[in-house]
Amino acid sequence: MSITAERKQEVIKEFATIEGDTGSPEVQVAILSERINNLTEHLKDHKKDFHSRRGLLGMVGLRRRLLDYTKKKDQARYEALIKRLGLRR
Repeated sequence: MSITAERKQEVIKEFATIEGDTGSPEVQVAILSERINNLTEHLKDHKKDFHSRRGLLGMVGLRRRLLDYTKKKDQARYEALIKRLGLRR
């Protein structure tokens, strides 16, 4: 369900704006997207896992807020981010 430490470091390197960047909205959204995708796959097999489903909804809401923040601050960064992640909207 969760992502491994190695995979998390790969995502951070891929989306970081500068070396050692872990807090930018791009990195946070990318990590959340990875976790959301893993949890979505888990829920396809375990349909009655409502506790994980609630956590998934929280992560989706947090990602949405971070994307809204990025869109408000810099439209070009927002569009580049959703294109790189393959998110619709």
